[in-house]
Amino acid sequence: MKIDKYQFGKINIEGKDYTHDVIIFPVYVESNWWRLQSHLLTIEDIEKIVSEKPDILFIGTGKFGLMKVAKEVIEYCKNNQIEIIIDKTENIVRKFNKHLDSKKRIVAALHLTC
Repeated sequence: MKIDKYQFGKINIEGKDYTHDVIIFPVYVESNWWRLQSHLLTIEDIEKIVSEKPDILFIGTGKFGLMKVAKEVIEYCKNNQIEIIIDKTENIVRKFNKHLDSKKRIVAALHLTC
């Protein structure tokens, strides 16, 4: 699922606009993604993602990188053999799109605002 465009608070995926945080799975987009703690990503927030067994999880921390990722999330992914790539959402969009043609199963969890 290609990300066509990202700007603060808005993302276009496969021609459809989303204005809330999203998780991009290989065959569908989960819109209106909410975390237990607004600007902190915890294990509970990614359990569904991990159950899908991606090879790589891309995490977009927002336009200014204000969403933090708990250290436990990184360890949890590592323990489940999931590579984790964390960066500001704008950078993650580019990295995610570059991996679309790879044979790896990829998922992106994207914070769209701050």
